[in-house]
Amino acid sequence: MVATTGSSFPPGFVWGSATAAYQIEGAVKEDGRGESIWDRFSHTPGRTLNGETGDVACDHYHRVDEDIALLKRLNLGAYRFSIAWPRIVPDGGTTVNQAGIDFYSRLVDKLLAASITPFITLYHWDLPQPLEDAGGWLNRATADRFAYYADVISKALGDRAKHWITLNEPWCSAFLGYMIGVHAPGHQLGFKGGLAAQHVLSLAHGKAMQVLRTNVPDGKLGITLNIGQAEPASDSPADILATRRADGYQLRWYLDPLYKGHYPADMVELYGDAMPTIEAGDMDIIRAPGDFLGINYYSRNVVKAAAQPDPVHNLLNYDSVKVPDAEYTEMQWEVAPDAFYRLLTRVHRDYNPPAIYITENGAAFADQLEGDSVHDLRRVAFLRGYIGAVGRAAAEGAPIRGYFVWSLMDNFEWSLGYSKRFGVIFTDYENNLRRVIKDSGLLYAQIAQGNRLPVENSVSQG
Repeated sequence: MVATTGSSFPPGFVWGSATAAYQIEGAVKEDGRGESIWDRFSHTPGRTLNGETGDVACDHYHRVDEDIALLKRLNLGAYRFSIAWPRIVPDGGTTVNQAGIDFYSRLVDKLLAASITPFITLYHWDLPQPLEDAGGWLNRATADRFAYYADVISKALGDRAKHWITLNEPWCSAFLGYMIGVHAPGHQLGFKGGLAAQHVLSLAHGKAMQVLRTNVPDGKLGITLNIGQAEPASDSPADILATRRADGYQLRWYLDPLYKGHYPADMVELYGDAMPTIEAGDMDIIRAPGDFLGINYYSRNVVKAAAQPDPVHNLLNYDSVKVPDAEYTEMQWEVAPDAFYRLLTRVHRDYNPPAIYITENGAAFADQLEGDSVHDLRRVAFLRGYIGAVGRAAAEGAPIRGYFVWSLMDNFEWSLGYSKRFGVIFTDYENNLRRVIKDSGLLYAQIAQGNRLPVENSVSQG
């Protein structure tokens, strides 16, 4: 059961949307921007669907004014965007590119002039390629280079931008990028590589938090995690044990260090020789206190004990299964808003973060443009269900302060190219990248304006 249609949210609840630099900006060779691992990866044959890249993406770099006007039309009070590290420090070292700083400074000023609060993500996967050439996230020095970059950009923007997120989804950076290789930089190093990269990413988070505390003393600081809700396929002991391993892999491995100061003991034992080197003081750095936890959430994981060992995930020894007759998105993720409610209340109960923002939530569906309309009724229903789940968790005491829909507009979906549409605004790739607000965007605008879920069939068509 989710929140009742028509229910209100707490006063001051933040409604926003989220994007990432490489997915929308384009202009990859303009104004001194350096090469990122995603530039290199997407231009490597066979890495992305149809060889598609973010070279142009949604051309946001040249359409900032148009896109801020769309944020206003959606009645949004906040915008979460990421800064492209290679625009600020193109070589990953100490050579600062003022033109890159100027672009984001103008963006922040324009947002504030439109009464839209910027939420800045420092890292949404676009590591400068020279740092990858020096070992990337397998090299502890990369954490120090990240802290330097955080220092530069927070000094430049921290007088105006007060909400900062260090990392977006370090699980993806580490395990998709270094363990199985379906994301940049494309390494297939198994658990040893994935865990090593994840630990350095965690160090980077902690070191950046120290810098941000100094440079933005009145800031609100946090990290965004794509923590999973693992639930057993049956009540058999084998499935319950498998679910515990999945929970350790997807959730506890990230939240335990932040809030308890250590990795979960059962997972440390399970990973064994694959464990990264942990130096004295590392865990104190990683657990730097945050003002909020950002949660990205898309689907639950229904788990059963593996029928046979998976050569990649064999340490975990579980399978993810599909639920008969359930609805699935174009990403083959189950639509299950009740599980979202269970996750939020569990995080509040077990870890008690001072505040929670839903920094991403959304769905990919096969949207069709009909003139100047997109009747994405499945996404409309999705948002009602998931935003309702947020409202229910908040009403029961979870300290949820805001919700950011993923995404503002259809964009480059990483290795899947432009094949998946997540936006509440349609990007017309065949017609000069024009933007068309979908029915889901109209619903979301109404939610943001009224700070409540409207009753069914009351969405304004204006």
